[in-house]
Amino acid sequence: MRDIKIGCVADDFTGASDIASFFRQAGMETLLINELPTENTTISEEIQCVVIALKTRTIERDKAVGQSMDAFRWLDGIGSQKFYFKYCSTFDSTSEGNIGPVIDAVMDAFDIPYTLLCLSLPVNGRTVKRGQIYVGNVLLHESHMKDHPLTPMTKSSIPELMKEQGKYRCEVIDESMTESHALILKQLCQQNKNRFYLVPDYYQDEHGINIAKAFSECRFFTGGSGLGGALAQVMKQSGQDNNVQMHDMSTEGKGIVLAGSCSAVTLKQIADFKEKGYPSYRIEPQKLLTGEVTAETIWEWVEQQTTTPLIYSSASAIEIVENQTYGITKIASAIESLISSLAVTAAANGRSRIIVAGGETSGAVTKALGYQTFYILDSIAPGVPVMIPVEAPAVRLILKSGNFGQVDFFDRAVVMTEKE
Repeated sequence: MRDIKIGCVADDFTGASDIASFFRQAGMETLLINELPTENTTISEEIQCVVIALKTRTIERDKAVGQSMDAFRWLDGIGSQKFYFKYCSTFDSTSEGNIGPVIDAVMDAFDIPYTLLCLSLPVNGRTVKRGQIYVGNVLLHESHMKDHPLTPMTKSSIPELMKEQGKYRCEVIDESMTESHALILKQLCQQNKNRFYLVPDYYQDEHGINIAKAFSECRFFTGGSGLGGALAQVMKQSGQDNNVQMHDMSTEGKGIVLAGSCSAVTLKQIADFKEKGYPSYRIEPQKLLTGEVTAETIWEWVEQQTTTPLIYSSASAIEIVENQTYGITKIASAIESLISSLAVTAAANGRSRIIVAGGETSGAVTKALGYQTFYILDSIAPGVPVMIPVEAPAVRLILKSGNFGQVDFFDRAVVMTEKE
């Protein structure tokens, strides 16, 4: 049987690439599989972590649970020692969310008595204290994430969120209690006739390592990429070289940047990219819906540019409200379709460096490109690796969640993947 240390399922593609980058950083050779594996999916012998990227964050609950369980059963079939369920570091404040139901289904199916809920990624300002989620120094429901168009974050308490989504009890444990975990677990198992969730304090990087070590006997972990990276560090083979790089990050060919995220971080990155003199094209929803703007007309503009172009639909909160006249779902679908078409055209015309911003947008792009498996390389920013499609080894694909990356992220991505 293969020596797969960690088998992970993520609820969207950028979340998958995010945690895959932390597995890679910890010294684990990692393979990312887009959507459910098929009978033709192959895994080379050096792979130690496998991440399956689904698109289950906002779909119907039954479908989300079914697809997730198919993925976890497949990972169990290839001998994964640990399971990891990766979801957004800011959770999902809607009561109809799929995080709780998926966690419960895994625990029930594999007879797992407890799991950990660890959303934190301190390097990106995502932390948990006393069961409360923080973005920087602000509680989640008071941050800019409260205005997310698909999953507005209206609560900050993990126990409250899980009370609406899960069927078991949350137990919050502070930093000092992590060290005495054995006694705590014994007490909790006696108190809880059913399964339960643990929510430990995690607001410093070292907390992740402490948690991974303290609960090393646990088979199923859930949360953000912070604990995933810590778990990989704890599990890595003794003496393994953390700097092994099987592939070159750079490649020949032109690049293109496609942005569909409306996050405050992405808006700043777009402004920086434009200020540095890169050409940009903004997609206006009304023109897209009337057919005045098409993939063909935008591509004509792309071909006229001498440096890496940016095509974006990103808009401020005020502009999003104004665009609601046309219907949010209709606009989002049209933009995803357009950007996906542009990515396919770019790849077909030899643009080997494709940089995408936005979780939903990235998922749509990867599906349109048709790539299924990816080698994970080093990162442009924490949680944003360079990826090589196994089916197209000359391509370098970079997919970032809207809130990830430095202000100059797009420029960094262009420069770091360009062959000198």
